[in-house]
Amino acid sequence: MGLTTTNLPVLALRGLTVFPHMDLTFDVERPISIAALERAMEAEQDIFLVTQREIGVELPAEEDLYQIGTVSHIRQILRLSSGSARVMVEGRRRARLRRLWQSTPYLQANLEELAEEPPSEASRRSPRTEALLRQTWNLFSEYAQLSGSVPEEVVTAVMDDRDVGHLADFIAQNLSLRHTDKQEILEELAPFVRLRKLNGLLARECSILGFEHEMEGKIRDQLIRAQRDQILRTQIRVLQNELGEDDEDEAGDYCRKILELKLGEEAEEHLLKEAGKLSRQPYGSAEASVIRNYLDVCLEVPWNTETRERVSVDAARKVLEKEHFGLEKVKERILETIAVRQMNPKGKGQILCLVGPPGVGKTSIAVSVAKALNRKLARLSLGGVRDEADIRGHRRTYIGSMPGRVIDAVIRGGSMNPLLLLDEIDKLGSDYRGDPASALLEVLDSEQNHAFRDHYMEIPVDLSRVMFITTANTTDTIPQPLLDRMEVLRLTSYTDEEKVEIARRHLLPKQLAEHGLKKSALRVGDDVLRAVIRDYTRESGVRLLERRIAALCRKADMKLVCGEAKRLTVTEEDLPKLLDCQPYPPALHTEREEVGVVNGLAWTESGGEILEVEVNVMEGAGKLELTGNLGDVMKESAQAALSCIRSRAEVLGVEAEFYKNKDIHVHFPEGAVPKDGPSAGIAVTTAMLSALTDRKIRAGIAMTGEVTLRGRVLAIGGLKEKTMAALRNGIRTVLIPKDNLRDLEEIDQTVRAALEFVPVETVDQVFSAALLPGPGREPAADREPAASLEETAGPIFVPISREDTEAVLRQ
Repeated sequence: MGLTTTNLPVLALRGLTVFPHMDLTFDVERPISIAALERAMEAEQDIFLVTQREIGVELPAEEDLYQIGTVSHIRQILRLSSGSARVMVEGRRRARLRRLWQSTPYLQANLEELAEEPPSEASRRSPRTEALLRQTWNLFSEYAQLSGSVPEEVVTAVMDDRDVGHLADFIAQNLSLRHTDKQEILEELAPFVRLRKLNGLLARECSILGFEHEMEGKIRDQLIRAQRDQILRTQIRVLQNELGEDDEDEAGDYCRKILELKLGEEAEEHLLKEAGKLSRQPYGSAEASVIRNYLDVCLEVPWNTETRERVSVDAARKVLEKEHFGLEKVKERILETIAVRQMNPKGKGQILCLVGPPGVGKTSIAVSVAKALNRKLARLSLGGVRDEADIRGHRRTYIGSMPGRVIDAVIRGGSMNPLLLLDEIDKLGSDYRGDPASALLEVLDSEQNHAFRDHYMEIPVDLSRVMFITTANTTDTIPQPLLDRMEVLRLTSYTDEEKVEIARRHLLPKQLAEHGLKKSALRVGDDVLRAVIRDYTRESGVRLLERRIAALCRKADMKLVCGEAKRLTVTEEDLPKLLDCQPYPPALHTEREEVGVVNGLAWTESGGEILEVEVNVMEGAGKLELTGNLGDVMKESAQAALSCIRSRAEVLGVEAEFYKNKDIHVHFPEGAVPKDGPSAGIAVTTAMLSALTDRKIRAGIAMTGEVTLRGRVLAIGGLKEKTMAALRNGIRTVLIPKDNLRDLEEIDQTVRAALEFVPVETVDQVFSAALLPGPGREPAADREPAASLEETAGPIFVPISREDTEAVLRQ
């Protein structure tokens, strides 16, 4: 249907479409478009208006333009201050773009004008045409009614127009359609087909507008209801304020805060239900106060708050080394825990139990771990806790009920991943109010504590991200199910050299600062510190040592204030004047050879101690007397020692009928201190034999081991603490069970170098090492041993030197 071709300037439109016989006003900003307008005006030419396929293309090429556009006449151009132009054009006729042969400084193309065949007079008056026109008028009327933005003159013009092609172009020009839909109408040359396509677009737009009106109606109804509720609530609030009541507003605040927390479905539903109960309670009622306190506690829990954990082994190592001396195995285990966290940040919280004597740094280790991990620290002191509700909280039915200590610690920590320090877990009690140790089973179980339910809160709280560290002096009083949930790390006693280092690095600078002293004002050498440790303290930790150093600082303060000296240098000779008399003088029994007095070694919660055993033999009727506040196990051990000696009386050179005509009194000094355990068995046996045979005990010797009826020596525990006590009291030789040789690896190198260890398997070896020959007697080792025991026991006494001990350990 091509007629003529012509060359015209081209103006590319973005998002616009111009139809023939229609006027359109739009703004032009691009330089190439303004240049095309100027060229058309200068040559008094028409201009070809064609729509771009993509709006974002700044410099369109031929493939970026549609093929069908409109040749238009420029009616008016208005220059704007911004450099752009506003132009009014009148569409004339359709044209097809044949070739875009110029792109700068403006677009110019060769066009082929397209002519439309007007419908015949018969087709215009046909029922088919009339039906199509009526359909168009009805759809456009519906569209205009739904839209509400179609001018009245446009509606009138549509109703008066009976030209099928012109009507389609007129409606498409004045309809809010996508430019792709308008382009589809523009490219259709057949008038009837064009109007049918337009009717389809009109039907679609009417359906869309119908949905929009439906949604607007729903939104309007909701807004009306919300406004109505708001007005009513405002009226109620005003009335309540007049009456001094504001519960409704308070309940709304609680609901808003609960929704902001974005809790789990169960917790959120429960708390919203409680807030609803609060809104229905009369003002000033007791129930309202209970609900208000409950909601306050629940909202204080840091549900979605976590501190950013610093999982760096190197950083943690620096913190631990800076704040603690010694404790190498404990430090290494803690660093391993941090390394696991570094490799698996999503892992469950660890549960460690630090067990050791008082004053060795259990609590301070936990504080350092919290600092190294950048976790909040909350401490729970469990010593003396007897009520289960202290752990799991009280039911809300009780007056003054409150959450348990675990939830309270999480609230105080301010995050859901704090480090909770459960101090003195071995001192939990139990009575008719429940067993708090059993209540801790769920808390300290990483498989269960992700949904811990406090009796007060009644909603699950996730404790799986909490790191628990517990402390205890002993594991004997911790129930086995609770102990099974924790990994035990044992902190042993400090050696004297470790105490010197701790005092010089930590305790002395701390006390100087607390007493306002400069470093040069008080000088305490290492020898003085050793003397203080040896003569003025008797402990596993360093608490008493810190008090002694504090006493020296007070003396220095007094002398400086009184002007007696400008600085104080402490020597060993000054200690009796500054710290009074020695509370722990050197033990005489370690340097003298006595009959019936043996140095045993005992383990206590405070570390190792020398445990004297005294035995007297008197004429009597075979009575065995045991004194010294002894436990059942120790009493039985003394009975076993007596039976062992009776069964071997002939070999040991003891009168055969001694158990009939001799009374034996076994006494453990310091009778106010309870004593129990089997490890004093060989000490009791040796003391009995010494008293019965009137043979002295070698000086500077101590022993520990359990004895059996057949004279065998069994292994014991706490060897490290016991050997430290021996060294502290001037002991030079220690008899230990042979089965405990493997435990020498845990003993400090200083202690191993200072002591000579003698491993023994039988009491004969103990007697040979500990007893001196009596008057007119030969040592038991020189006699013929009893076949029943010695055929299997081997040599009676084979001492082992320090070099041999090291060789055994290396093997």
